[in-house]
Amino acid sequence: MSADKALSWAYSEDFLPEDDVVRRARERAAQLGCTPVLPGAAALLGLLARVSHARSVVEVGTGAGVAALHLLRGMPEDGVLTTIDLEVEHQRAAKQAFTEAGIRPARVRAIPGRALDVLPRLTDAAYDLVLVDADVESLPRYVEQAVRLLRPGGLLVVDHALGGDRVADPARRDERTTTLREVGRTVREDDRLLPALVPSGDGLLLAARR
Repeated sequence: MSADKALSWAYSEDFLPEDDVVRRARERAAQLGCTPVLPGAAALLGLLARVSHARSVVEVGTGAGVAALHLLRGMPEDGVLTTIDLEVEHQRAAKQAFTEAGIRPARVRAIPGRALDVLPRLTDAAYDLVLVDADVESLPRYVEQAVRLLRPGGLLVVDHALGGDRVADPARRDERTTTLREVGRTVREDDRLLPALVPSGDGLLLAARR
C-alpha cells in the first residue's frame, strides 16, 4: 500500500466519529479479548442495513455488540436481530451496549451456543442480511448456512475478509489466510451470489443472493 493509499484508508476509517456507546462497547470488547469490526466497516454495516431495509438479520459472533449496534441503528424500528455467540459473557456485554443505546429488548434475539448448532434451526430464505464475524476455522460452513438463510436479494457480509492484509499476499500460506482466501473464491464463483470485496476496516466480503 502506498503512503497516500494508507492515508486515505485511515481517513475513511475516521470519517464518521463513533459515539460514547460504541466506544464503551469497544472497550468491553478489548477487555473480553474480542476483535470488533473496525469503524469504517461498522459504518458500512449500518448503511447496508438501512438501504436494504433489513428487518430480519442474523449475526454470527456477537462479541461485545459493536457490529450489532450499527446494524440495529440502520434497521427499521420493527427490525429484529438474531445474534449468536458461544460465550454468554460476550452477549451480556452486548446487551449492556444495547441498553445504553436505548434499543428495545424485543429487537434482539440473543442465542448462546455454537453457531453450527443454531444456524441449521433457522428458517430457509427468511433473512434480509447475514453477518458472519466469527472463528475462521468454521467460516466455510457459516457461509454455506448463510446463503441458505438469505431471501432473494438478501445480503451476505463476511467481516475480516482480508485477514489483516495477509489474504492479498500469495506468499502467505498459513491455515487462517488460506481459509479466508478459499471462502472468497467460493463466494465469487457461486452462481447464486453477486459478490464484491470492499477494503473498509479489515475487509468486508459482500454478496447479494440472486
